[in-house]
Amino acid sequence: MTHWPLRRALLAVPALAALALVAGFARFLVLTTTAPADPARPTDGIAVLTGGAERVETGLRLLRDGQARLLLVSGTHPGVTLSDVAHLAAMQPEDLAGRVRLGHEATTTRGNAAEIAAWARAERLGSLRIVTAGYHMPRALLELHRVLPDVALLPHPLLPATLRQAEAATRLRTWSLLGREYLKYLAVWAGLVAPAPPPADGKT
Repeated sequence: MTHWPLRRALLAVPALAALALVAGFARFLVLTTTAPADPARPTDGIAVLTGGAERVETGLRLLRDGQARLLLVSGTHPGVTLSDVAHLAAMQPEDLAGRVRLGHEATTTRGNAAEIAAWARAERLGSLRIVTAGYHMPRALLELHRVLPDVALLPHPLLPATLRQAEAATRLRTWSLLGREYLKYLAVWAGLVAPAPPPADGKT
């Protein structure tokens, strides 16, 4: 009989772990649907993490509206040029010259963080507005805070068009996407994924 309390405690561990995961997922969903931070506040730079529709267009609009002086599009396809990017915002390439940089090296969120950090260090930027999808933002910020601890990061999350549809909450693929991203976020938070390497000062 003396073993029953211990047995009950051991049986409770999986239940508590499951409860923690559910509570964490609920918190994660809140983070993915928050509004942009201080949308009227200018920053030294804007960093766009590619991988979804509307991200680059949003970054260019913020730049055009005077929200920052410089913009990096991280993870750009090697074949994309400044002219291609300018076309998205109905701007001329010369309007973006010297203000927009296309990063072609990153292929992962960890790579995005390294690419953005190197750029921010080289340009001596003290604040950045981060543009990516809302479901991607928590993990992106975790990675970025680790390599840019002294830079103010203002999240500017976007809700993709597919998730804005009324029936999005009833689709299995919606919850599959959010579930996968939550697990990736937990892996980074728990240190199971190696952080991005620190940037070399003055190099991009």
